[in-house]
Amino acid sequence: MRAAQPPIIDGRDDDAVWRDARPITEFQEWRPSEGGPPKFPTEMKVAYDAGNLYVFVRAFDPHPDSIITVLARRDYFTPSDMVWLFVDSYHDRRTGFEFGVNPSGVKLDAQIYNDGNEDFAWDAVWDVATRIDSLGWTAEFRLPLSQLPYGTQRTHTFGFTVDRDIYRYAQRVSWPLIRQSVAGFVSQFGEVEGLEDLEAPRRLEAAPYFVTKNVSQISSNTLGRTQDVTVGGDFKYRIASNLKLDATINPDFGQVEADPGVLNLSAFETFFREQRPFFVQGAGQFQWNVNCTAVNDCSTGEGLVYSRRIGRAPELAGAYADTTSPAFTTILGAAKLTGRLPGGFTIGALDAVTAHVRGAGGATIEPTTNYGVVRLRQDLRGGESSIGGVVTAVNRDNDSWTSPYLHHSAYVGAVDFRHRFKGGKYELSGSVDLSRVAGSAQAIANTQQNATHYYQRPDAGIAFDSTRTSLTGDAEALQFGKVGGNHFIFQTNIERRSPGFEVNDLGYLQRADQQAWSTWAGYFDRHTRKLYNRFQWNFNWWQYWTTAGLPEERAFNTNTHTTFRNQMSLHFGGTIGQLGTTYCYSCARGGPAVRQDSYLAPWLGIVGDDRKTIVPYVFFNWFRGDGGRSRSVSVSPEPRDHRDLAQLFA
Repeated sequence: MRAAQPPIIDGRDDDAVWRDARPITEFQEWRPSEGGPPKFPTEMKVAYDAGNLYVFVRAFDPHPDSIITVLARRDYFTPSDMVWLFVDSYHDRRTGFEFGVNPSGVKLDAQIYNDGNEDFAWDAVWDVATRIDSLGWTAEFRLPLSQLPYGTQRTHTFGFTVDRDIYRYAQRVSWPLIRQSVAGFVSQFGEVEGLEDLEAPRRLEAAPYFVTKNVSQISSNTLGRTQDVTVGGDFKYRIASNLKLDATINPDFGQVEADPGVLNLSAFETFFREQRPFFVQGAGQFQWNVNCTAVNDCSTGEGLVYSRRIGRAPELAGAYADTTSPAFTTILGAAKLTGRLPGGFTIGALDAVTAHVRGAGGATIEPTTNYGVVRLRQDLRGGESSIGGVVTAVNRDNDSWTSPYLHHSAYVGAVDFRHRFKGGKYELSGSVDLSRVAGSAQAIANTQQNATHYYQRPDAGIAFDSTRTSLTGDAEALQFGKVGGNHFIFQTNIERRSPGFEVNDLGYLQRADQQAWSTWAGYFDRHTRKLYNRFQWNFNWWQYWTTAGLPEERAFNTNTHTTFRNQMSLHFGGTIGQLGTTYCYSCARGGPAVRQDSYLAPWLGIVGDDRKTIVPYVFFNWFRGDGGRSRSVSVSPEPRDHRDLAQLFA
């Protein structure tokens, strides 16, 4: 209902709008048993005015003193009772926003894309108040509509879901019922109808900054000081209610959490996740994974867009820099356009320019560079199918210092599709990617010989050409799987990346010259039984070859995960790898492939009830490889804080 007077956000339901609003009480259990009765009743009321959406949730509990809650900082997953709101303001059944709170008032929010992927780096401005009373606990929300994109029509319908976690009973209840046996998440939302005459959100937001610092400097053996002044800012402009432009000039990321220290002895670059707010928010609209399947779980981070390339440490610091040279490249400016049109067309466009950086003796350690990305996707059949594409471009203003090492241009173009059928139970998807880099003969020779490509391998079956001034490549992927069902789901995947496929100017790729076939299958029992609350049994098979057909890996893995009625869990499985004749293409780092022996690696783990303050945690690993010449056994018993386990198994 429309609120004549806005409620006071204090966790109480004594406002006029809450006395009159119709309660929704039809909550059902979705974990551990799908469709079971809730342990305790839950009641929800929804109201709105021109600028806000209001929600009041009453979480009944006959023992309020037993409610589990933890005080923590924002966006921290706490092992406690929770209430979550999920809103699909576009009503496209593909994208949405989530707002969570525990009884102590700890807030979490995230953006949802691709019908279930979450981006917890997204932060919105919203209010919530909680109270524990004699009936249980309450959560009262105010969500400003300025934080939610929606269409221009007079009357709106939002997708909507409320989820409650009763932590001490390990039960999750929701309205409407969230079915784990059904593929997708946003597509299962209920609806809030009849939102009329919503105000147009303000178009412009600006956050300028000014920083001055006094810097010590040694000149002619004399210690002096210089004054350094920096000016910049962030800007947001809402072109339409569902189309937003974000821009930044000389951004300051001084408060961003530092990367962890890593000792990398491999030939491959370390992947660090993006943490800078400008690039993090809305990152899901630019995502395009490579080498991402149900077997490897996209754990490498490989993809066509890796925003950490923008403003990175100067690439030639190792060649021309000294201790006085800049450690990072200045971003002169960046802008991105994101949004979704009423017909299901999603757009993401990003452009950034970084400054010219000089090192010792005036040598260039990073040239002026322009980075650009355009990502488009059109949803079809109500989001059950989609087709899309992406184009990335990097252009550098090279000079005599940088030309021997850096590409002067790098372009990637790709198309993808996704199609669900048989009531959304089955899915077929695929993509085709093309890449081209150009530069001096020395720069292209370096690219051919680096760890991603290793053209110089004597048994590679590909020709290294030191005179080339460009390199082209392609990548293809095709996936088919059963993504919905009560018990059995699977995915099988075929991938190929040609030797010349190169995306590391703006993307992240560990290696090209590979073709792979992998299959994952899983059996799930999501209903409470006599002995357990949840049971899962996985099977994995994967094979890798070079594009010339050299076998690199054949392996089989199985693992089971059981959560018992007392919330203790048992995990065990194992892998048999390097079956048959296989070779390591990279062990000699550009030399000949090395013959590999098979290995066996079983493991076992027991985890205690994570609702307790101290949780027993024991894992056992055994390995046998190299024809029996290598063996290892590890046992890792330890008591763990339940908050750490909540993060581990989230």
